[in-house]
This record gives sequence, structure tokens and C-alpha cells, in this order.
Amino acid sequence: MPLPVGTKAPDFTLGSTSGRDFSLYRDMKNKPCILYFYPKDFSVGCTNEACSFRDTFEVFKELNITIIGISRDSLESHAKFKKTLALPFDLLADVEGKVCQLYDTQLPFVPLFTKRTTYLLDKDQTILAMYQNIFSSKRHIKAMVENVTAPTRRQAV
Repeated sequence: MPLPVGTKAPDFTLGSTSGRDFSLYRDMKNKPCILYFYPKDFSVGCTNEACSFRDTFEVFKELNITIIGISRDSLESHAKFKKTLALPFDLLADVEGKVCQLYDTQLPFVPLFTKRTTYLLDKDQTILAMYQNIFSSKRHIKAMVENVTAPTRRQAV
């Protein structure tokens, strides 16, 4: 079960393609963000999802919402993935899967596989919206765009 809407997102620290460690509570203090968990760099679905976030990046940027991708791939893999796709956001390496466990994005019987899960967090890191669908990468972006552009939601983030 993914983390429920209305709960505080757990803090974590992971290596980032920015070149320095990313800490949720430190780096996103008073800033809304999207955390999207995905299975694997360069796989078809994950490439489509990353490109969709890239292609709608301006929608989130205008609302000052940071996009952060997280998978169990290495920083080296993430750096190639980011460069190849010209992604304007950072990717975090959860090689040991500890953050995936915190956010309940691992399949129970396949612990190395990350469920495609997207969380919208407000400026206090409270979960405003969540979308989980392993097979539909593009629906994650659509769901998040709908959430952040809804008139009542714009005031909340």
C-alpha cells in the first residue's frame, strides 16, 4: 500500500545527479515537490515517463514545484539517463532500496523491482496526492498535472 494522502513524507538522504547528496527535509524545506519512483533507467516505460515529465516541466516550474526521480539504479546510470534524455531535473540513486521501502514502492515478492509511484508533496512535505500504476507511465504525469493545476490545489502547494 502506498503512503496515504495527508501524511508527512518520510525524510531521507540519497546521492543525486546534482553532485551532492539530496535530503528531503533540508533541500525541500518550504518547497513543494514531486517524488516519482520508477523501476529502471533506459527501460521503455521509464524512458517514456521521464520524457513526459521533461516535456511538461514548465507546468511544474511555473508553480515552483521541484521534480525528483528515484530508482535503484546507480548514480552513473542516472547520469547517462539524464544526459541522454536531456532531463531538467535530478535523479536520486536508492541502490539499497531503503527509500523505496520507506515509501512502499517495492513489489513484495520481487524486492529489486520498484513500483511506478508518484507523490505530490506540499511545502511541509505532507502528501497531497499519490498515483500508482506500474504499467502506465504517462498517466502519472497527467494525474500530477491535474492535481497541481486544480484551482484549490494551487493554493495548497
